[in-house]
Amino acid sequence: MATHMKILIVEDDIEAAAYLTKAFREAGIVTDHAGDGESGLFMATENSYDVMVVDRMLPRRDGLSLITELRHRGIHTPVLILSALGQVDDRVTGLRAGGDDYLPKPYAFNELLARVEVLGRRKGAPEQDMVYRVHDLELDRLSHTVKRQGKEIPLQPREFRLLEYLMKNAGQVVTRTMLLENVWDYHFDPQTNVIDVHVSRLRSKIEKDFDQPLLRTVRGAGYMIKDDRVAGA
Repeated sequence: MATHMKILIVEDDIEAAAYLTKAFREAGIVTDHAGDGESGLFMATENSYDVMVVDRMLPRRDGLSLITELRHRGIHTPVLILSALGQVDDRVTGLRAGGDDYLPKPYAFNELLARVEVLGRRKGAPEQDMVYRVHDLELDRLSHTVKRQGKEIPLQPREFRLLEYLMKNAGQVVTRTMLLENVWDYHFDPQTNVIDVHVSRLRSKIEKDFDQPLLRTVRGAGYMIKDDRVAGA
């Protein structure tokens, strides 16, 4: 299963986008949605995604133009083009524009999911991106394990995603908004203490019985995971 993936759907058909979002989330994939090409370009530029699913015919900026611009900016996120334009020439044009795969509409969701999974693997995450390390804490995205000093630390799925995001951004302040959007998939603040509770539980698990604290609260800003032994800390 393609768990712990995050994808961006760029689709102007609200019903189609809602269906895809629901189906992908049920498959364990975190999903963002952009309703037009310009919004898709902005979100793809400002966030990190494992895969993008892009419709060709979009308002404000068409799908092929979106992909071409992403490649021009050096963003090589794998893109699957999903389009009612399914002739051979259409598919060739889409792939030449920088798309990595092309699936004509109508389609079976199982096939779409399988293609997205393949693209996610093809991203070819190098080992340093699949295994995050901060001091003696190690998170392996492939085996879904967390260890400290070689001792495995069992985490709940949400705790794993929280730690994964913090370690991916090690040494940088991660705000509540960033956590809500990337770990809880909320694009608004539900005004609860859900983040504080999970951070507290996570801190207890990764720091209990260990001398070196790693997860700090940055008052008024957010949270940061950092090795304080690093020069300048």
